[in-house]
Amino acid sequence: MKNVQLSLNAPIVAEYDVVVCGGGPAGFIAAIAAARGGASVALIEQYGFLGGTATAGLVAPISRFNFGGRRVIGGIPWEFVERLKEIGSAMEENPPGNITYMPEKYKLTAQRMVLEAGVELYLHSYLVGCVCDGGKISHVVLHTKKGAQAIGAKYFIDCTGDADLAYMANVPMQPANKSGKLQPASLCFCIGGVDTAKMPLAHHNLDTENLHDLALQAALHELEKTEDVPLFGGPWYCSVMEEGYLIVNMTRISADMTDNKEATRAECVLHEDVNRLVELLRRHVPEYKNAFLISTATQVGVRETRRILGAHTLTGEEYLNGVDFPDAVSRGCHPIDIHHGGDTGQRCSFLKCAAYIPYRTLYSPGFDNLLVAGRCFSADEVSSASVRVQASVMGLGQAAGVSAAMCAKNGGSVADVDTDALRARLVELGAVLD
Repeated sequence: MKNVQLSLNAPIVAEYDVVVCGGGPAGFIAAIAAARGGASVALIEQYGFLGGTATAGLVAPISRFNFGGRRVIGGIPWEFVERLKEIGSAMEENPPGNITYMPEKYKLTAQRMVLEAGVELYLHSYLVGCVCDGGKISHVVLHTKKGAQAIGAKYFIDCTGDADLAYMANVPMQPANKSGKLQPASLCFCIGGVDTAKMPLAHHNLDTENLHDLALQAALHELEKTEDVPLFGGPWYCSVMEEGYLIVNMTRISADMTDNKEATRAECVLHEDVNRLVELLRRHVPEYKNAFLISTATQVGVRETRRILGAHTLTGEEYLNGVDFPDAVSRGCHPIDIHHGGDTGQRCSFLKCAAYIPYRTLYSPGFDNLLVAGRCFSADEVSSASVRVQASVMGLGQAAGVSAAMCAKNGGSVADVDTDALRARLVELGAVLD
């Protein structure tokens, strides 16, 4: 393969204590936590708004905060939910503590909380590289409408979902899954004109039941005998708190979404599939006879790509057995949720107890000033299939942000953080670690 040599001049536009890359559920919570810990913080986001999976991906609800009738993820993530509820834009679905929300208000509330904390926002800024010497990152390089820009920091948090910054810094990654296949990507969409009064599954308020529409799944399989039905999963729905409107999650495609050619193919196929599925719903399902497509998500929802090889890899066995680590910094309580790429199949295993996530999964040895939070943390394919959901990654973002602020104050490697002090601070914020 031939190469093109490109010399890049990126002026350093600012320096901070902490730079967070990615403004999704993990990222904006991490930025708030670090700023409230006294650090100067920048938050970098490729879109013109925050929320990531929740807003750009239309993945709903925010799942899940409770287990066994008790809240197990708290602190800043739950404060965010309360702020949404205060403006009439979120509804708690109990007992599991899933949160139905309005995506536009999610964007607004996240933005407000980030700016109130004193975080400097860099929207419309695409991470394209970093300067790394001996495992220590000094600057990230952004692509903007003004060209390349560099931002320096003492510590960095990768909340890109795909471990983009960690990958650019040559952090080792988890080996390929035993199956050799990634979980499929899905393009969620919003529709109006639905008879939502007859759609009880739009509310995620059952504790130990997979809330997919088995009746519609069977009907679509029957239609496959006479109609062109795209590959689908679920289907799952979520209310957006307005009568007649639903977010629908039912498309799926196997693709490595870190490969731009595969991602392009996936996006094109899924946009065709969404329109075809809406047409089929209108023609064959009474509740959808007046339905119309309002919007597809800005980006495909991604379940699985890169995960770092950290100081500890959280295994499915540890997760399912609820191993309580001495350095646990957050919890997880969502079912193990593994989707099949080639059919409608899904492994959905409910937990017997809420799980614990150790701090050592948030960094890789030898990379002294880099933390990760979100689905790219150090985990195997089983435990990550639970922790990848919003409430869980918010908890990881909170832990990473607090740790980064402590490091900025005290110096040293992220591996040398006093985890007892870190845990104590997280509990002060409202995290549930017992």
